[in-house]
Parts: sequence; C-alpha cells; structure tokens
Amino acid sequence: MNNPTLDKLEQELIAIETKMQDPEVLKNQRDLRSIVNRKDEIEPAVMLYRELKQVSKHKQEAQNMLNTEQDAGMIQLAKEELSCLEERETVLQEKIKVALLPQDPNDAKNIILEIRPAAGGDEASLFASELSRMYMRFAENEHWKVEILSQSETESGGIKELVLSVAGKNVYSKLKFESGVHRVQRIPVTEAKGRVHTSTVTVAVLPEVDEVDVEIRDEDLEITTSRSSGAGGQKVNKTSSAVRMVHKPSGLVVECQDERSQLQNKQKALILMRAKLYEMEEMKRMKELGEKRLSQVGTGDRSEKIRTYNFPQDRLTDHRVHKNWSNLPSIMEGNIEDIVSDMILEDQARKLAESGL
Repeated sequence: MNNPTLDKLEQELIAIETKMQDPEVLKNQRDLRSIVNRKDEIEPAVMLYRELKQVSKHKQEAQNMLNTEQDAGMIQLAKEELSCLEERETVLQEKIKVALLPQDPNDAKNIILEIRPAAGGDEASLFASELSRMYMRFAENEHWKVEILSQSETESGGIKELVLSVAGKNVYSKLKFESGVHRVQRIPVTEAKGRVHTSTVTVAVLPEVDEVDVEIRDEDLEITTSRSSGAGGQKVNKTSSAVRMVHKPSGLVVECQDERSQLQNKQKALILMRAKLYEMEEMKRMKELGEKRLSQVGTGDRSEKIRTYNFPQDRLTDHRVHKNWSNLPSIMEGNIEDIVSDMILEDQARKLAESGL
C-alpha cells in the first residue's frame, strides 16, 4: 500500500537521518536542535507506516495462500494469519491517524510550573505544598530535572508561591493539561468541629522558550536587587541577591531569590520572563484568531476550575472530561501516570473528531 503524504514524510525522515551524519550540521547546535525536533515529530508516523506496509505485504501473501492452497490445515493457518493481520492493520491505521494530527509546537519543550494558593488561607497554602510535592514526585518518576526558580513559604508549612523549571523529554506535552484551578475538599488539621472545607490552588504550565523565540532587549528591562527573605540561612539574608525584573513595555514583573548568587537569580528571572512573554503573545494570538489552543482540554485558563480532590470520598474529578479517579493518597505521592495518559487520550480523541480523519 502507498500513501502520498506518508511517502513524503518517509523521504523527509531519510533526508534528516542523512543530514544528521554531516559534521557541519552537528557543529551548529541551534540548527541541530531544530532538525532533531522535526525528526521526533515525524518519526512515529513513519515507523508506523513502515510497519503497516509490511503488514499489508504479509496480508497479500496470506490471501494468495488462501486462493492457491489445497491442504485444509494450511488453509486454516492462512485464515488465522489473515485475521490477525487485518486486526493489526486496523490498529496501525488508527495509530497513524493520531500520529498525523497537528502537533503542538510546544510539546517537546521544558516548562515553567507555577503553583500558588488561591482561596482558603492556610489550608490552600498547605494544599499548594502538597500539589508541588506531587508534581516533583511525578517528575522524579519520569526522570526529569526539577529546579526551583522562586519559592516563598508560610509559617504554617505551606507555600505562598513556588515556581519550578522542569526539564526532560516531552514535559510540556504531559503536563500542559494541569493548568487551571485545583480545588480541594477535606477536613483541615486545624478544624476542631470536623467540618469539610473547600480551598483552591492555581497551577500554570508555561513552555520554556529560547532567546530565539522571544527577544528581550536590555533597555526594556528594569532590574532591582534586594536581600533575599525566607529560608536560606544567614548568607542569603546578608547579600543583595534577590532580583526583581520588570519588562517595561508589557508591565510584566518576575522575582527570583532562591539562589545565593545575584547572577543566578537574574538568569532564572530571564527564563521566567521569557516564558511569561511567550504565553502572553500566544494568548493574544489565540484571542485574535477566536480559537482556544487545540492542544488544551478546555480553555486552560487559570481561572477555570479543572479538578476537585475530594478527600472524604477518596475521589479526584476532572471537570473537563467528566472523569473520576480513586486512591488520593497514591495520587498525592506523584502516581498520576493514568491521569496524564487519560488526558492525552481525551485530547487526541477530540482532535480526531474535529479533523474528520
């Protein structure tokens, strides 16, 4: 079998593989990264297509055997093989449809993960801390690298804010559906009468972008330094290492104080500022187009309530896909693989329905 679109992709993959053996290409890291990203984008569909062609070939051979074979035993074997091959063919065709769906250009990127308590006082800050731990445990399971960009804690042991950089394979593609308001329903440890309280935490997932994606001019930045506050020891509090960065054209403000070095905090602030500017431009572009991001289940708006963690009933509910999961203690330990997979599958199903493939 031949498919013009897939044939073209297969030839492109062959060309990319040849190019990646060129020493001159390997010297230019920016071009190489672009080439590798394109390879990662088209390779799954091409590999499935190659397998589909092999299945089609074996299917034809089995059909020829059925048409020419006289032995009853061999005919039965040919029928069984043909049935298995037809099932595999159907599976591959569906997988290829998914592989050919338009890719979110941010899927392969690292992320900036922001977690902040919203409504609920101390209980919200405590749950924000637990959510942070959940994501860090999941990142550890995925062998991703996590780095703190900014952190502010409460006296009760919760957090006022936590900003993380998460780096690894396909981080954004797996965590982009976490953006929004996470609601918790449970009895706080401080509740004397045993009443269930409702609190909320906001989570934002921003793709980490390169300088080439977002240009920030030095003259557009206003940078001030101060002594870091909070945890970190005497050395942190004695040095003016905290950095506050204002992007004057947009009014965006970021602060970083986790590192003892002013230079390191400035570098982290730039990473965060770049991600926020990119997000702002993306949201503006989508608004102009009158569309939501195709990669999102729901709008992905930070004000949108996306999940409820109901501890008395041991149930997590995602309100966008109307689905429930149980065993909250395990989920809060970072075992969210099933939830992440289900969100991706729901998104793929919606895209397939919209594409008409």
